[in-house]
Amino acid sequence: MSIRLIIIVTSLLVSGISMAQNNEPTKQKNEKVATLAGGCFWCVEEAFEKMPGVREVVSGYSGGKETNPTYEQVAGGQTGHTEAAQVYYNPDIVSYAALLQKLWRISDPTDNQGQFVDRGQQYRPAIFYHNEQQKRIAMESREWLDKNGPFSDPVVIEITPFRSFYNAEKYHQNYYDKNPVRYRIYTYNSGRYDFVEKHWGDTSDVDYQQFTNENPSGKSDKNTYTKPSKSELKERLTDIQYAVTQEDATEPAFDNPYWDNERAGIYIDIVSGEPLFSSADKYESGTGWPSFTKPITPDAVVEKEDNSWFYTRTDIRSRQADSHVGHVFKDGPRPTGLRYCMNSAAMRFIPLEKMEEEGYGDYIDAVTEK
Repeated sequence: MSIRLIIIVTSLLVSGISMAQNNEPTKQKNEKVATLAGGCFWCVEEAFEKMPGVREVVSGYSGGKETNPTYEQVAGGQTGHTEAAQVYYNPDIVSYAALLQKLWRISDPTDNQGQFVDRGQQYRPAIFYHNEQQKRIAMESREWLDKNGPFSDPVVIEITPFRSFYNAEKYHQNYYDKNPVRYRIYTYNSGRYDFVEKHWGDTSDVDYQQFTNENPSGKSDKNTYTKPSKSELKERLTDIQYAVTQEDATEPAFDNPYWDNERAGIYIDIVSGEPLFSSADKYESGTGWPSFTKPITPDAVVEKEDNSWFYTRTDIRSRQADSHVGHVFKDGPRPTGLRYCMNSAAMRFIPLEKMEEEGYGDYIDAVTEK
């Protein structure tokens, strides 16, 4: 009998047996859910609950067809489920890409037959994506890991659509906290810590805020985004788009697509696709250009001093593509008192109903919540 099974039998005798439940996620305001598997869910739960921006982690079962499975059924390897965890997180603090980087550093993504001492499909690692954006980020992150990670074996972790999640029995929840001695016995004999130390060493714990959904590998923008050449941009952009973004021109007032656009959605850089502004922060300034009280995130744009006229202005540029978007002035409404006066030609508008489809699902709350 394995160490973990002995520990679980002891826990059952003390706590009793309860059925797993198929509970729908109960998200708080501006909260999102990720479903991830990395072997023993006790260990996965502890690792993610200690991340800034994560409110709660629930241990459970996912990936199979059995309804309301018990631990005994899943552990027997007949349900198709694997031990998994649902992570409830605040995307303003920690990104989905950062959660994946944490998963890489606590599991073995090169082993799809189990994890460490725990063998069988019921312990296989997996990423269960909830939408197309999560799928894209997972694919990009896995590709980066396979090419640049510390593993000699190929990365084979499963990336598959989320279908269902069943909460594990009560005695499994927060096991590391409620049963620290038993948990320590298991973890130190599981081989997980030794594996992590061997492959990641001092980098097993990093600043996870460096990993963003637009930059899943955490590299600097210069390394992850290559701006097209001038000739390519001239072919791709219209004359006014090129003049505004590349030559710092200004389009005509009241004669541009978005100055009076009232639809809900997101405005992105026409060159790189970077999210720039939300319709929730757009207002009618009377200037004839689309105006906003703030960028969609604090670091969405870059400010530069502009002395091209007879006075100093503050130029607003996109972070990755360095596109000229417009200027910011201190004559805007509350709450910021700022007027981000932008050029329609520098942006592309994506309506709310298409944001998820085009990979901007993480920004829906910034559009719908005011």
